[in-house]
Amino acid sequence: MQDNTKKILILSLIIVGAALTRLIPHPMNFAPLGAMALFGSAYLGRKGLGLLVTMLSWMLSDLVLNNLVYTAQSSGFVLFTEGSVFIYGSIVLIYLLGTGVLKKVTAPRMLVGSLGASIIFFLLSNFGVWVQGYYPMDTAGLIACYTAAIPFFKFTIAGDLFYSGILFLLYERILRTSLIPVKVKKK
Repeated sequence: MQDNTKKILILSLIIVGAALTRLIPHPMNFAPLGAMALFGSAYLGRKGLGLLVTMLSWMLSDLVLNNLVYTAQSSGFVLFTEGSVFIYGSIVLIYLLGTGVLKKVTAPRMLVGSLGASIIFFLLSNFGVWVQGYYPMDTAGLIACYTAAIPFFKFTIAGDLFYSGILFLLYERILRTSLIPVKVKKK
């Protein structure tokens, strides 16, 4: 197998593995969404492969969760939930954030990206909750929606920081040195 193909496969498997951690019991919003999008943007190129892998992985985990875990909340096969457009929209925005912030991967840039990912997810997903009519469709309703979401925001931040640390360290410290050998050109 070619080194680049091997690298893409391993990076993709890391992202899929991260998405599947959603099947492990966890606090609400403690999820790898931001980390996956940032990781994909940092290591799978700027041409969209990281976005595609992240989206497909998240969709796969959504399909499993919505059709095998949360079956009591639906009456039949669920391809997409009502608010999924806002979740997938946040993945796109986080990926775009990562293409700028993580042109060079460093711990401070990863931290900034992770916190930015949490903010993007918080703003977009809760806007989606408001748009879906769970709160009055006025400014007071929007403020109430965001206010009610504040207790969950700490879990979003913790999840993004935790999973970003795991994914980036996994690649930087383990995979880059052992499974994906870097060929050094001789002079």
